[in-house]
Amino acid sequence: MSVVVSIEDVGPCRKQLKVEVPAPVVEAETERVVGEFQRSARLPGFRKGKVPAGLIRSKYQEDIEQQVVERLLPRFWHQAEAEKELDPLLPPNVDEVNFQPGKALTFLASVEVRPEIELGDLEDFDLPEMEVEPTQEDMERAIEDMRRAVAEWVDTDRSAAHGDLVVGNLVALSDDEDEEASPEPQEVRFEVGDPQVWEELSLEVTGKAAGQSGEFEHQLGEGDDQQMQRFRISMEAVKERDLPAMNDELAAKVGKFESVAELEEDIRARLERAKKVDREQKRERALLDQLSERHPVELPAGVVDQEIEGMLREYGQSLASSGVDLESTEMDWQAMADQVRPQAERRVHARLLLDAVAKQTGAEVAEDEFERTLSTIARAQKSSTTAIRQELDRTGRLAGLREQMRREKALKTLMGDKPTETQGDPEPKPEGV
Repeated sequence: MSVVVSIEDVGPCRKQLKVEVPAPVVEAETERVVGEFQRSARLPGFRKGKVPAGLIRSKYQEDIEQQVVERLLPRFWHQAEAEKELDPLLPPNVDEVNFQPGKALTFLASVEVRPEIELGDLEDFDLPEMEVEPTQEDMERAIEDMRRAVAEWVDTDRSAAHGDLVVGNLVALSDDEDEEASPEPQEVRFEVGDPQVWEELSLEVTGKAAGQSGEFEHQLGEGDDQQMQRFRISMEAVKERDLPAMNDELAAKVGKFESVAELEEDIRARLERAKKVDREQKRERALLDQLSERHPVELPAGVVDQEIEGMLREYGQSLASSGVDLESTEMDWQAMADQVRPQAERRVHARLLLDAVAKQTGAEVAEDEFERTLSTIARAQKSSTTAIRQELDRTGRLAGLREQMRREKALKTLMGDKPTETQGDPEPKPEGV
């Protein structure tokens, strides 16, 4: 017997079903719930478990009906989903639940479904070729960065320049001539030109030596609360990096290498690995862009909106972890949502196409392969495979990890590579692939 009364398209990739739960099923479930209430109810004048069913129905009517609905809706939604062979991308939105004792229960369920995709040309992608052998310039830059990272700061009598370390005191000034607005100066240490340092501050100290001072203005606050504030910086010291010589002593210090030659070989290998990763990412991005151009798809709006929400949530978490107070900061989340929408659409489009490719090519993830991936994640997080599986299952990401692995296999197939076992993080890649 069909439980779907009607089904209709209510938008691109969206269907609405009217589902009916037969009256006998509703009554049987109601009796079951009433029985559970009877066994636990405590009412004056009745022993536990002896309260009449009629009194239970009367006193707990709303709670009983709520439990009956909560139990029946998921079961019959899944039955309707299987009956109509739907492939939902999101849980359904349920509305217009009609519950009347003695009658069938009905409800409306709207759901985003996977669009029909007819795959066409899956060959002859124009993928960029990139050199992965490090150049001499690459090596020199990497060595310089390494020397700068381990260099010591030493005092210098010259004026401050880009890359120098300035030590000084910063004080806010009031609008009344040179009167200080803050009670005590703030000791500061910063590298001139550092992107995290106020640009006005870096410009003010450039060309000045220890013992000198200067004033500048910087805008504080955002929106209606923004205002210009004057500051004075008094420079106590200017320091420069004392770069160590590139010798065997340095090689032993930074990595316990026996010689400069070993250190340089290690640097070259790391640069080559990084270039290979960069090449792979750019080739994948180029392939996905071309795949999407060949296969335009009307995207499910709800899935795109969910992707946007996830991106903004991740951005908000990164801000909070950096010490930003999101409640006091006036963030225009709607403007940000509009800004990231194209990227969200590209992610959703790519996932849908790779799912279709995986289905057509028969890409599957074997259970032993999946277990090895969980084991790799567990080692990276210093946990157990069982704990990782439970955590991913609890947060609803276990099935997503398997789907992600299938997509990666499909992508490797399109790139002409032999599919390999996927290892890595359960989170989506930057482009959602």
